[in-house]
Amino acid sequence: MPGRLYLAGPDVFLGDAPAIARAKLDLCATLGFEGIFPFDVEASPSASGSFEQGVAIYRANLALMRSADAIVANLTPFRGPGADAGTAFELGFFAALERPIYGYSSSGENFATRMRALVGNDATAVVEDFGHQDNLMLGGAVASHGEWVTVADGDPAAMAAFEACLRAIPARN
Repeated sequence: MPGRLYLAGPDVFLGDAPAIARAKLDLCATLGFEGIFPFDVEASPSASGSFEQGVAIYRANLALMRSADAIVANLTPFRGPGADAGTAFELGFFAALERPIYGYSSSGENFATRMRALVGNDATAVVEDFGHQDNLMLGGAVASHGEWVTVADGDPAAMAAFEACLRAIPARN
């Protein structure tokens, strides 16, 4: 069972990112896992820099992902109706590696409900409605490689959902 967990999500962009990271890493340790956060957890909320710095962060995060046994991804909607784009990429990376994927969210609404709220009565807008928590590719990856946990409390860091997700990971032998 997974021991080293890559903790993905938009947490790195929240104003209290280092405190959120510490709390999630501590909870991982308490439950017998080694959590690892993306390289840019200490980045400023603006997360700005040169193109080359962005590529360096990307490469560092790829190395961290390759070193992990599984991903635990915060898929709480961020900056729109769906999951953070970077987190979606990371989840896809783990699907391609065929490693376990655990997703969690603090939003109780499914993707179609959130999309309809965004597009309203726009007759030209096609709303994907497969009953998934997010885009079918994310939902399919999680369903095929692990488990999805939702605790509808609206917390951007999704701490309660994160803990429930960790507890849903099969016990290590």
